[in-house]
Amino acid sequence: MREEISAYKRERILEEAVKLFYERGFSGTTLDDIAGKLGVTKPFIYTHFRSKVELLEAICRPTIEMSLEAIASAAQRPGTAAERLFNGVVDFSKVVLQRQGNIAVYFREEKNLSEAGLADINALRKRFDRVLSELLKQGAEAGEFAVEDVRITALGIGGIVSWAYTWYQPGGRLTIEEVGTKLAHIALQMVGVQSAERVSTST
Repeated sequence: MREEISAYKRERILEEAVKLFYERGFSGTTLDDIAGKLGVTKPFIYTHFRSKVELLEAICRPTIEMSLEAIASAAQRPGTAAERLFNGVVDFSKVVLQRQGNIAVYFREEKNLSEAGLADINALRKRFDRVLSELLKQGAEAGEFAVEDVRITALGIGGIVSWAYTWYQPGGRLTIEEVGTKLAHIALQMVGVQSAERVSTST
């Protein structure tokens, strides 16, 4: 029970920090500001995070980890390369859009991460690119994909999905699931799969 309470408190700190970093920026937000929103004192935050930079890293890293998990999990499933790519992009899109504030803070405030924190996150990003590149390579070798440069194509797919945080509007014309499906179709078209609609119904 004690661990659950501690985890809940930590999550509440992160929720308020995301909102304030998003609205005011990292430099424009103090730990006192975050504490004030929570109705606590700054020492309460220090029991969970040693500094504002550590708090920023706790906001940024999980989104990258979850994105990697989405692609890696899909890549390991049974099925064709096209089916696995479709599922991976859908799941990756969900991570980005469900954590829209977190990823916005990451891209805006990456410069404020510690050297070690940035290196750690960059390593995760490189693993993401390698996993996606390997999936594209498998599809090309199997004759499913027409890809001239798997590395550049992987970066392009990752960029298209990641950038969705800038334009997606919660409660707008499309749901997160619908956006994910459309982005997955675009990804398949990028690798030369013309029958993208049929791929989605076969998963």
